[in-house]
Amino acid sequence: MPELRTERLTLRRWQDSDLGPWAAMNADPEVREHLGALLTREQTDASVASFQTEFDERGYGWWAVEVLATGEFIGFAGLDRVDDGMPFTGVEAGWRLARSAWGHGYATEAARACLAFGFETLELPEILAVTTATNLRSQAVMSRIGMTRDPADDFDDPNELEGPLRRNVLYRIRA
Repeated sequence: MPELRTERLTLRRWQDSDLGPWAAMNADPEVREHLGALLTREQTDASVASFQTEFDERGYGWWAVEVLATGEFIGFAGLDRVDDGMPFTGVEAGWRLARSAWGHGYATEAARACLAFGFETLELPEILAVTTATNLRSQAVMSRIGMTRDPADDFDDPNELEGPLRRNVLYRIRA
């Protein structure tokens, strides 16, 4: 699993010490506001096991993100195949950070590293990003990293019931 470094961050393989902070993030209603139900410790531990397996199989996936200067785990960022059943296909970039890491530009920095890896190493022709229509913070990151949105691509997530998480927006960037 390759490790990515930016000016302030390391995107690396998951470690056992990440499990507690990751579980706390996924139990935080503000972090999960645009993602759905809070996750249990068992669910978050299982997600990390899945992330590692997918990375080993494909050579890309979700990296743990830590602050280079302190070694503090602050969340995840990476690339993943679009889920089956969506009205589009491809590889999407994503990120999720602890509230303490919001507002520092870390999501933008990590997302740029993921795009560079996707285009330069994986030679992807295009990378997508998806979020709820109400998640303006993530949409701002998508715009900052050069992604664009065509409102004609907006869609209702087939896995969500009626409510604020159903309507989603799709951003794209080409190599």
